[in-house]
Amino acid sequence: MTEDEEYARSELYGVLSMLFYGPPSQAVLDLIVGAAIEGDGVLADGWRGLQSASSKTNAERAREEYESLFIGVGKPDIMLYGSYYMSGFLMEKPLAALREDLARLGLERSEHLSESEDHFAALCDAMRLLHGSIATQKEFFAAHIQPWAGQLFDAIDAHPGATYYRAVAGLARSFVEVETQAFDMD
Repeated sequence: MTEDEEYARSELYGVLSMLFYGPPSQAVLDLIVGAAIEGDGVLADGWRGLQSASSKTNAERAREEYESLFIGVGKPDIMLYGSYYMSGFLMEKPLAALREDLARLGLERSEHLSESEDHFAALCDAMRLLHGSIATQKEFFAAHIQPWAGQLFDAIDAHPGATYYRAVAGLARSFVEVETQAFDMD
């Protein structure tokens, strides 16, 4: 993997982390709309879909959709936590295993974040920060993202209230598929 490819992967993990931690501001929506897209393929298609969705919404509508899907009153319609998809419950064994791996890798939870480490955005942040060996990235991805991310994207796709976040999930799904294929080749 080239240095440019590694940088692009890190940046995309950062974008996904930002969009899943909370709704985008108008400035972020405008940046997405204005971003240059090079090439073809599933990632370029995912970016184009996100650009189109970003051009058709505003920060207020994106905030309302985020809150409706991922916060809600009581239990959210869509969970963003790996342990929910892997065990059926929050704060279960998958989270404990993740915390052990994060400690082993020297990654600590930020004190200003209220979400647990198995939140999809937090996992994207962890992947963004994992520099070094592809083997470490592959192991982390295979243990903590690959087993359940598709279920999250399916839940977003199936939700009748998802419009903007359907495009976000489309890009995320494409990226996870590309990562899976790339790691399988190593």
